[in-house]
Amino acid sequence: MALKFAVADLTIQRIVEQESPYLPALDMFPDLTPERLGQHRPWLKQAHALDDNDMLVLCFQSYLVKTPHHTILIDSCIGNDKPRPGRPAWNMKTDDTYLRNLAAAGVSIDDIDVVMCTHLHVDHVGWNTRLDNGRWVPTFPKARYVFGEREYEYWTAQNAKAEVPPFADSVLPVMEAGKADIVSNDFAIGDHVRIMPTPGHTPGHFAVGVGKGKDDAVFAGDLMHTPLQLRHPELSPRFDIDPAQAATTRRQFLERYCDTDTLCCPAHFPSPTVGKIRRMGDGFTCEAV
Repeated sequence: MALKFAVADLTIQRIVEQESPYLPALDMFPDLTPERLGQHRPWLKQAHALDDNDMLVLCFQSYLVKTPHHTILIDSCIGNDKPRPGRPAWNMKTDDTYLRNLAAAGVSIDDIDVVMCTHLHVDHVGWNTRLDNGRWVPTFPKARYVFGEREYEYWTAQNAKAEVPPFADSVLPVMEAGKADIVSNDFAIGDHVRIMPTPGHTPGHFAVGVGKGKDDAVFAGDLMHTPLQLRHPELSPRFDIDPAQAATTRRQFLERYCDTDTLCCPAHFPSPTVGKIRRMGDGFTCEAV
């Protein structure tokens, strides 16, 4: 059974594809010192966010959100059959974990109305498409796929210089199938779902707020990757395209939702992932619910 969070008239479920050690903490964060890591090591290990080798543990997952009117998938993880030679755990993957966990949440690929990609990195677009007789086709045949305009333009330009494999196999086939909506920052779905620009990790990265008239829950995408960034919002990973902007955006986001009832749903925090943002000194914490 997938863990289900109920808030107001919404239900939220995590669809986990992988959860494992990802990168050494000191490699992932150029500005993280061994001394600072040492200060935080005990609670990070207790939270299962750091292993015995100082590797950060990350979860790769989607969120399934049911509003009174729509079934929405936020981010689509890693995907199968995709050449990712630089990442052995993702390269030409063929396991059924993701679709099995989607089924365990009581949902089939035909039930998804909207797929929203917070940004177009490899681990957020992978299940947008699946291999069918040698062609990439949309995995969710009845869904509209939502891509941010600025994000789409950025990766279109990058792909024109040299092919970006996740863009080529997981975004462009959706466009070619006529299933995509390229949206501006004022995009909303009814009165329950809206996007909010959170640039820095990528130029067009957005978070997603859900709830009627207020943010009952917010989906942070890659605004932050590990609970360590709550304590030190200035820490940006080496794959943020604009680390300084990402740090500013992250603190603004945390200040906005700190000490509110909004459920915060980050993309990569280890299980149980979801919590409420609370202040802790000059930083924050995410109290699990």
